[in-house]
Amino acid sequence: MSEQGSKLDSPGAPRIGPCAMVIFGASGDLTARKLLPALHNLARDGRLPDGFAVVGLATREHDTDSFRQHMTEAVQDHLGDQFDAGVWDRLVKQLYFIAGDFQDPGSYKKLQEALDRVEKDHGTGGNVLFYLSTPPSLFGEVVSQIGAAGQVREENGRWRRVVIEKPFGHDLESARALNREVGSILEEQQIYRIDHYLGKETVQNILVLRFANGIFEPVWNRRYIDHVQITVAEALGVEHRGRYYEEAGALRDMVPNHMFQLLSLLAMEPPASFGANAVRDEKGKVLSAIPPASPEEVLVRTVRGQYGAGTTGEGDPLSPYRSEPLVDPESRTPTYVALKLGIDNWRWAGVPFYLRTGKRLPSRSTEIMIQFRRVPLSLFRDTHVDELTPNQLVLRLQPNEGIALRFGAKIPGTTLDIGSVDMNFCYRDYFGTSPATGYETLLYDAMRGDQTLFHRADSVERGWSVVQPILDVWQALPPRDFPNYAAGTWGPVEADELIARDGRAWRNPA
Repeated sequence: MSEQGSKLDSPGAPRIGPCAMVIFGASGDLTARKLLPALHNLARDGRLPDGFAVVGLATREHDTDSFRQHMTEAVQDHLGDQFDAGVWDRLVKQLYFIAGDFQDPGSYKKLQEALDRVEKDHGTGGNVLFYLSTPPSLFGEVVSQIGAAGQVREENGRWRRVVIEKPFGHDLESARALNREVGSILEEQQIYRIDHYLGKETVQNILVLRFANGIFEPVWNRRYIDHVQITVAEALGVEHRGRYYEEAGALRDMVPNHMFQLLSLLAMEPPASFGANAVRDEKGKVLSAIPPASPEEVLVRTVRGQYGAGTTGEGDPLSPYRSEPLVDPESRTPTYVALKLGIDNWRWAGVPFYLRTGKRLPSRSTEIMIQFRRVPLSLFRDTHVDELTPNQLVLRLQPNEGIALRFGAKIPGTTLDIGSVDMNFCYRDYFGTSPATGYETLLYDAMRGDQTLFHRADSVERGWSVVQPILDVWQALPPRDFPNYAAGTWGPVEADELIARDGRAWRNPA
């Protein structure tokens, strides 16, 4: 959401001023699969400024010509039928490449020379968006180097902003240290900690659903909501990310960033405005209201798992995590996590929030399910109705973005029988499909200086504060039963028991 609340594809969406975008790690998959396709889509929609250029920097031995050729093939392959050759022909002439070492001051001298050239040749106005698509271990190094080179100074009306990919730290201590390091060089308003989940339409639509519709906000509280489930399921294994995943695991990889962002948007109080700080203040209050678990609570409110061998729904074999490339054959890294959390404030006291995420589950699906309290059965005591199904509101983030509302209706016939029906809204049915990577809105907002959809330093640390007690207990008590769920299933039985102890059950996406 922008300060004005404009949609990216709205005719009234503000235009971006001239700028250059520098991508550190430009030869990586993120640039080819997400960043440049997103820039293609922005250019197609007329959202890039006339004065614009991209400078890629990486250790790989490309030059500008080979970089342009490589990216042309990659973007065309990624976008398929949505690739617009005319749009790309214009955009590709604005791509440049520098081969260099991120730790070598000489690389930043070459970068400055390139920025000076694109300012002269493309009219970028001296404004620069630095995008750090590097290993996390280099985040501090790159920021230090561009600081030492004088490339983050904002003077004469020129802005300099830095986008930092996740993970922002690997625990509370490292997140605090990185915040201090980056904050010693950049002002907070220059730092854009990105989370691509917040670029999804349904995530942004949570705010619209809640605050633009009078029927939802009055019941969005502990009086009417029984519990909330947030599921981020992935059908794939770790693929080529074994080295990274061995260090991160499911908890670090998903919970303090993606899942807590969904939780905070869902549970936040109405902000005073849709301005960046107003929204982020309220999101931060939600994370502050989650009490850190004691070691005893960690043992009963969290579940970790690792997938073993299994099969797909079609019966094809699936390998165990421990046989994936670059994975320790005796690995104790969790590929699944389920949590029960509470929010200690007036709105949500007593309402449990159940979170789960995992790899090699039956389907790729991300959804939020809000289950409302059951109405009293007494009215139907002299009928055939012996149980009332609770109402559910389901927000689907992927793969088919939309919203579904489940409610009871009478089944046609001579007796009173009630069945559950779903009202389904799909974005593609109402608004058509628009090719998107999830990065279009985020890059657009970063270029125009809107931080609403980006993490702030305090929220990063608050998220890690909730996760840290779990990390501590899990490190002290290594798992003894890994692997404990078969690939292609919905996770370990302990996760079902976690929610069943409260008389509830997981909603498994189709």
